[in-house]
Amino acid sequence: MASSAITPIHNKPLRWQRSRYSLLARQADIFGSAATLMFYLWWDRFIAPNSSSHRHRRAQWLVGTLLDLGPTFIKIGQALSTRADLLPLEYVQALSRLQDQVPQFSATEAIAIIETELGKPLPNLFRDFDREPIAAASLGQVHKARLHTGEDVVVKVQRPGLEKLFALDFRVLYRLMRFTQRYFPWIRQYELEGIYEEFYTILNQEIDYVQEGKNADRFRQNFIENSRIKVPVIYWRYTTQKILTMEYAPGIKISDRQSLEACGLNVKEINQVGICCYLQQLLQDGFFQADPHPGNMAVSQDGKLIFYDFGMMSEVRSINKDQMVRTFFAVLKKDPDEVISTLTDMGLIEPLQDMAPVRRLVRFILDKFTERPIELQEFSQVKREIYTLFEQQPFRLPAKMTYILKSLTTLDGIARALDPDYNLMAASRPFVKSITLAPQRGRSLGELARQAQAFIRFKLQQPNPTQLMVRRLEERLEQGELEIRVKSIESDRALKRISIAIKSLIYACLSGFTLLSGVVLLLGPHTIWAIAAFGVAGFCSVLLIRSLVDLAVREKFDRLAEK
Repeated sequence: MASSAITPIHNKPLRWQRSRYSLLARQADIFGSAATLMFYLWWDRFIAPNSSSHRHRRAQWLVGTLLDLGPTFIKIGQALSTRADLLPLEYVQALSRLQDQVPQFSATEAIAIIETELGKPLPNLFRDFDREPIAAASLGQVHKARLHTGEDVVVKVQRPGLEKLFALDFRVLYRLMRFTQRYFPWIRQYELEGIYEEFYTILNQEIDYVQEGKNADRFRQNFIENSRIKVPVIYWRYTTQKILTMEYAPGIKISDRQSLEACGLNVKEINQVGICCYLQQLLQDGFFQADPHPGNMAVSQDGKLIFYDFGMMSEVRSINKDQMVRTFFAVLKKDPDEVISTLTDMGLIEPLQDMAPVRRLVRFILDKFTERPIELQEFSQVKREIYTLFEQQPFRLPAKMTYILKSLTTLDGIARALDPDYNLMAASRPFVKSITLAPQRGRSLGELARQAQAFIRFKLQQPNPTQLMVRRLEERLEQGELEIRVKSIESDRALKRISIAIKSLIYACLSGFTLLSGVVLLLGPHTIWAIAAFGVAGFCSVLLIRSLVDLAVREKFDRLAEK
């Protein structure tokens, strides 16, 4: 593992480390933290001053809360820690601490788990064992050791009580999912149940270190012919479901650009190796690392890319690999129709009667973001289109694809941090060249070769700039990109706001009328009817509050779209 100092963030025991933790208490902690976060976001948006120091304090609170809630929620924070294009810099910097400074547990506990799992005293297992861990993660921590045969190894020890905590968390998350699906029907379009099941399966696999060891062996075999990829060897004699012993392979953290350059390593070349490696995982092997954050990868002194964590691995079925190949080459050719076609086949986009908004958005992304770094101010140009797409609900994200997209966006964030001039097309050229010249073996590899050859023909036959300009003008005329379409969308938004406002007015009238009726009846002999009227008034008040919240949210999104 990459060496990093461990500094406990909390001096007091965290909530999730309690020895006795009931389902009700866990649910109260999670729901309470979520409600607090929503209140802070509302307060910061409308009342608090918009300053860097204020955002820094809020980010520190969020880090502390995620750490306090435990491993499941630390995973959520890790997924956001490399997305500087989605979060303010203060939040990204704070969330990155979750990867290296997760609170460690005592060496005494770690040794007890090792001896219980392996069935022998520690001195009989290892010649040397460092009590101070070299790294701590959300699910376990790593100690350096030396075998009696002389090999230096690292021993990954699972956190005590992790299985029980996972069971509690997933019961609470399941209740939360059912609650939101019941009372917020619009959430059903995101297929939360499928995402929940997939996340449950992968995290339970991640805490099985025997499975992780098998994943590492399979991953190493896939890259056995690539001298630039290093996968530590697993020592199966010292591995169980809660203990994983692997070869010690120190390296420089992949996001540490200064150290890499100080060692004379070419960051552009490292980016190229990483991108080509991941393209092979997705397009050739169908077996990829689903959690490639900077704590899971390092670079050796001789420029090899080292992979450490193989707990969160996922597979792409053969039926989808050809579609991914088509999509990849369609991106290289900047062909929006082919991209939309393949994404529709993969179930990522649902076909609409008017696909013009989707086509415009895809073309914008292909033109702006494939050959040069993303300029954040350019997102304002596509904000209106994205809002329109969400209103029309054309996107459907299957559970399996959430891990593919998370991996790709995380890898993209790492690449851009290493090299501000990062270019996806340039970085992927060695991969394209290798599959073009490789012999065709099987259906997916044959599709790779066919698409690569077609891409070369496309580049040779590419029209000149004048022809491209005429073609683009013809496409825009065919799609009917007129101002009247925007005005129609704005009218639809206004009508939806008016509809919600009318509902709010009706609920207000009903609650006021029944409340007054209850007061009048309470003064007479009809006490039971008065209580019933108060009950109806309370119910109408709840509906009124919900309607007002919906109206406020819609107005907020409309203002964002109109900026």
